[in-house]
Amino acid sequence: MTAAYLTDDHEIFRKSVRKFLEKEAYPFYNQWEKDRIIPREFWRKMGEQGFLCPDIDEKYGGSGVDWGFSVIINEEIERVGSGTVGIGLHNDIVVPYITAYGTDEQKERWLPKCATGEIITAIAMTEPGTGSDLASIATTARLEGDRYIVNGAKTFITNGIHSDLVIVACKTDANAQPKHRGISLLAIERDAPGFSRGRKLDKVGLHCQDTAELIFEDCKVPKENLIGEEGKGFKYLMEKLQQERLVVAITAQVAAEVMVGLTIDYVKERQAFGQSISRFQNTQFKIAEMATDVEMGRAFLDQLIDDHMDKKDVVTKVSMAKWKLTENARDIAAQCMQLHGGYGYMEEYEIARRYRDIPVASIYAGTNEIMKTIIAKNMGL
Repeated sequence: MTAAYLTDDHEIFRKSVRKFLEKEAYPFYNQWEKDRIIPREFWRKMGEQGFLCPDIDEKYGGSGVDWGFSVIINEEIERVGSGTVGIGLHNDIVVPYITAYGTDEQKERWLPKCATGEIITAIAMTEPGTGSDLASIATTARLEGDRYIVNGAKTFITNGIHSDLVIVACKTDANAQPKHRGISLLAIERDAPGFSRGRKLDKVGLHCQDTAELIFEDCKVPKENLIGEEGKGFKYLMEKLQQERLVVAITAQVAAEVMVGLTIDYVKERQAFGQSISRFQNTQFKIAEMATDVEMGRAFLDQLIDDHMDKKDVVTKVSMAKWKLTENARDIAAQCMQLHGGYGYMEEYEIARRYRDIPVASIYAGTNEIMKTIIAKNMGL
């Protein structure tokens, strides 16, 4: 099925991305997993090819194309492996805060290097004691003269090791009522005094994705690094979280498609009791069920992407997609591993890595429980 938003130009672009990844990513991915990080050189190569921030304005180093090109990048890098999630975060989650709310000076200073891969970005919301309840973050930013003094800690930060520019959610007004009105966003650069990184976190999956703790101890940040207006950080986060959740839904859908494809190939080749295990009714039924879930997920997702690109209100449907497609992918991972038998538990088989990587998608960008809360609220329940 061809999505409504796709044109011939998109398909030509997909072939270009795929050809690049076949040369620069697929042969090295297993080594990246062992090294527990994707090399910065890969980011620079992505930038050279125009695969970083393609939708930003040409005057800032982008291509000024529609968001469908970013969708293609997200889909193709997910086919390589879920550990590439930091690239989508940079392109479609962090940089949009700068393009939407940044000043002209901020855009001129940061966006061209974001497009080349010289600057890798991150966003820091989650804290050791605060996850889904963003209004209760404890990191503070106090304005003193021409700079903010930031104190606090963030954790589970994607691109935490590589990041050169981190958008940090801070409390600039601890007495604000309601609490969320005291939150602001600050762009903190790598060399900011008082900014340090804690440990690179050792995760169950996404091994090549650098996730870290960030620490701010009287960190000095120029007041010019405030993103948008003071006190509007929570509003900005809520506006941009929809695209973040849509990106998660896209990657979960692609992961499910990849896992079903891997499993179909495997069951056709694997012999048991004198025949291919694809001939067993149980195998056929399981594959049929998963293939149906994948097809239905793809139809819903493609329509949702089209609506998002048309700037329609898709908050409820994005929450549905993020919840349902990540749950589908997690269920499919378990079924596919089972159909691989003992080999599915061996690291040399890709399904083992996919099984490790997918569960966290139902946690980050807002847990699936939060997604259901949003859906119910928007239904008037």
